[in-house]
Amino acid sequence: MSILISGASIAGLAAAQRLSARGAEVTVVERAPGLRRNGAPIDVRGEALDVAADMGIRDTLAAHETGAAQRSAFTHIVDENGEKVGALPTELPQDSADDLEIFRNDLIDILHGSVGPDVTFVYGDSIQELTDTGEAVEVGFTSGRAGRYELVVGADGIHSHTRRLVFGPEERYRRHLGVYYGILSLPAELDVDGEAYLYSVPGRSVILSGYGERTNGGFTFLSPEITYDYHDIEQQRQLVFDAYSSVRGWKVAEMLDALKQSEDFYLDSTSQVHMDRWSRGRVVLLGDAAFAPSFYSGQGTPLAMIGADVLATEWATCDGDLDLAFARYEEAMRPRVHRAQKGVPEARDRVNPPTWEAIEARNQQWPPVR
Repeated sequence: MSILISGASIAGLAAAQRLSARGAEVTVVERAPGLRRNGAPIDVRGEALDVAADMGIRDTLAAHETGAAQRSAFTHIVDENGEKVGALPTELPQDSADDLEIFRNDLIDILHGSVGPDVTFVYGDSIQELTDTGEAVEVGFTSGRAGRYELVVGADGIHSHTRRLVFGPEERYRRHLGVYYGILSLPAELDVDGEAYLYSVPGRSVILSGYGERTNGGFTFLSPEITYDYHDIEQQRQLVFDAYSSVRGWKVAEMLDALKQSEDFYLDSTSQVHMDRWSRGRVVLLGDAAFAPSFYSGQGTPLAMIGADVLATEWATCDGDLDLAFARYEEAMRPRVHRAQKGVPEARDRVNPPTWEAIEARNQQWPPVR
C-alpha cells in the first residue's frame, strides 16, 4: 500500500518507521526545507519506551539522555533577587526511573535514522488539496505535482493543514488554554548549575533549565488567543518582547537579550486538540494533529510514538479494512489521550499564577527545598 504522511514530526517519523517496517510504501512530505529539530527537551516514558525498543532505538535514546535525572526532582521557584521561595515537583505519579528526557533535536535525528531507506522524504512541499475517491486519495501539492495514495496520515502538528482540509477549520478542534510558551537555547553565562528555576510575576513566568554545558530558557505568559503568523519568527519574538516589556528582576533582561539573537526560538499557543473522530475515509490523523495534550502534560511525545505504533499495527492486521483499523486505533488511544489531557489546567495554573496573591499561595503550597 502506498501511504503519504504529512509532516516529518515525531509522530510522522515514528509512523514512517512503523508502517514501512510492516511493508508499506511510504512517502513523507514536509513543509519545511529540512527536519525541524528545534524545541524543548522532551520525555520518552512508559509504553513509548517499549515502542522505542521495538524500533531498535531504545539504547540510542538512553545514550542521548539529557542528564536531567541527576538534578533535583523539583523546579526551584525564585523571587526577583534569585532567592528560593518555593519548589514545584517535576515528577509525576506515573513516572518511572526508566523514563528518559531527550533533547528534541537528538530525538528527531534518532527517529529519522531509524527509518528505512525505502521511505521517500520530500521537503519544501506540502499538501494543497485532497480528494478521496473511495479507492484512493488524490493529492495536489503546493509545488504543483500530484500523487495518488491509498492512505494519507496527517501528522502535521497542532495547526494541521491536513485536518483543516478534511475536517474543517482549526478553531473547531483546537482549544487555546490561555497561555503562550516560547523556548530557546541560552548562552553559557546563564548557566544554572544543572538545575531548573522558575520566576513569576502575575501572568508571566520565565524558566531556566541547566543541562551540563547547555541551558534552555522558556517564556510563558497568559493571553487570550493572538492572531499572528506562526511561521514568522520575528512576529513570535515581538510577542514575547511585548509581553515582558515591563517585567523586571532575576534574569529576565538577559533572557530577552538572548532572544534577540536566538536562532532556535520557537513559540506557540498552549493548546489541546479535541475531536470526535480522527479519521474520515482514507485519511487519518496522528499525534498533535489529532489529540494534542499540550506541553504541560509531558505526554505529547509518548502519545505520538504509541499512536504511530498502534496505527501501524492495526493497519497491518486489518486485511485492507481501513474502517476497522481506524476504529481499533481510536479504541486503543482514546483512554490514553483522556488521561494525558485531564490534569493540564492545574499544571498551567502552577506555572502561571494570574495575581500576586496566587503567586504567594502557590509558593506557600510548595515551599522551598534548601
